[in-house]
Amino acid sequence: MADNAFAAPIKQALLFFSRTCSVFKEEDSGYAPDPGQFTVAQQVAHVAKTIDWFMEGGFRSEGFDLDFGAHQTTIRNYTSLKDAFIFLAKAVDNAAAILESKTQEELMTPIPPGPIMAGEPRAAIVGAIVEHTAHHRGSLAVYARLLGYSPPMPYED
Repeated sequence: MADNAFAAPIKQALLFFSRTCSVFKEEDSGYAPDPGQFTVAQQVAHVAKTIDWFMEGGFRSEGFDLDFGAHQTTIRNYTSLKDAFIFLAKAVDNAAAILESKTQEELMTPIPPGPIMAGEPRAAIVGAIVEHTAHHRGSLAVYARLLGYSPPMPYED
């Protein structure tokens, strides 16, 4: 089994993400700067769904599920920030458990051929998850400022 070296960055990304989002209230769940954009709750749900997507795609023999329409449907159904954060916490816990259960050999096995990260070691999904989470943390910092909030620095208590 691998140590926490691969799970730790995902857990840390959740911590940073949560600090930035700590300014939001449940009543902000439905806020989006423009019609059609993800709401606050949907941004959080998108991060959670994407963590699950990377974990599934990185470790299954057929690679990544490219049915993005189905992913969108799942995400667009989120209307509660609280529920979206529950989804996110479960996704992080699941990712950490999977990563902690894998051997070094399994983590270094190449991702199957396809349009997403083909040939990269399966462990490379960790960096992709962290980068994607940071991207949406930044988006939500902008949302927060548009609502008049001042999000805290994510790297400090």
